[in-house]
Amino acid sequence: MPYLFLLTLSLLPWIPAFLCRVTTLEEFTLLEGRSVTVPCHYEPQYSSYVKYWCQGRTREFCTSLARTDDPRLINPDEDKVSIFDDPVQQVFTVTMNDLKEGDSGWYMCGVEIGGVWNADDAAFTNIRVVHGMSVVNSRVSSEEGGTVTVECLYSERYRESEKKWCRSGDWRTCLLTASGERYEDASVAISDDRTGAFTVTLKNLEMRDTGWYWCSAGQQKMSVHVLVTPRPTTTAVSITSSSTPSPSVAHLPPPKPITKESGNSHNHMLESMVVCLSLFLLVALALLARKLWKMQKRDPLLRQAKEMNVRFNEYSGDPCDLQNATVVFLNKESQDAHIY
Repeated sequence: MPYLFLLTLSLLPWIPAFLCRVTTLEEFTLLEGRSVTVPCHYEPQYSSYVKYWCQGRTREFCTSLARTDDPRLINPDEDKVSIFDDPVQQVFTVTMNDLKEGDSGWYMCGVEIGGVWNADDAAFTNIRVVHGMSVVNSRVSSEEGGTVTVECLYSERYRESEKKWCRSGDWRTCLLTASGERYEDASVAISDDRTGAFTVTLKNLEMRDTGWYWCSAGQQKMSVHVLVTPRPTTTAVSITSSSTPSPSVAHLPPPKPITKESGNSHNHMLESMVVCLSLFLLVALALLARKLWKMQKRDPLLRQAKEMNVRFNEYSGDPCDLQNATVVFLNKESQDAHIY
């Protein structure tokens, strides 16, 4: 019994974790020098509780970075870490700015339960800060004569590096621009804002511009596919062509309307066919009956002839045996028997 009591006491701190939940995304990956906003969702019963954000892999060894009960004025755009709670939506968000590679690691968004025997409810996420490049859209498209814009993002360490825009497989097409400079001609414009992104704008697109390109900062490269679609035909041409009647269609006679008279003639035709078919069946049945009657009438005569043939074959063939024989002649018309 004491062991059961001790086991119950040991499980008490974890009971809220099963009954209530705090959830967030498992991982975030972003470039150096950029910002990240982490949403932490919680159950309705936690609306009035204190929320916090800390760095660490376990609850016991987690360094607090922001709390909702901190009286200081919070500015998400300037502060390194800021926290904001929205009880209506049941979510609190954490924003971290100007991240470095050293900021990579595990973080925890938690709800402070309070009390000796109650553990805080929390969720963990892994933030990875890397150096390199990325693009907002790796595939862009526009029609002939149009314009597309590609936004190439780079990490902080490439802020002062030379930026390039090249057609894949052809180094002669590369356009260079130093940090903070701008390049522009009739077909392309490149600008670097020195805050982690440079943009490439392709103008007056032609069908031959379709293909793979890449933007680079230092030794980092990212591929981008540009698709140019044909320019659609004008609506005026389609309306004119559709309004002109086809010669073959213009001379076709109009279809005959379906009237009551045409429906009646169709019904009369069906009735005539049914009557003809019925008469044909009656004639066929009459002929069949007559044939069967003749066959039945002929059967008695055939049986009598067969019996006489059998009796005649029973004699031995001696002419003397025919003295006492009786000869019967059948008259076909009267069917009377005469004995001689």
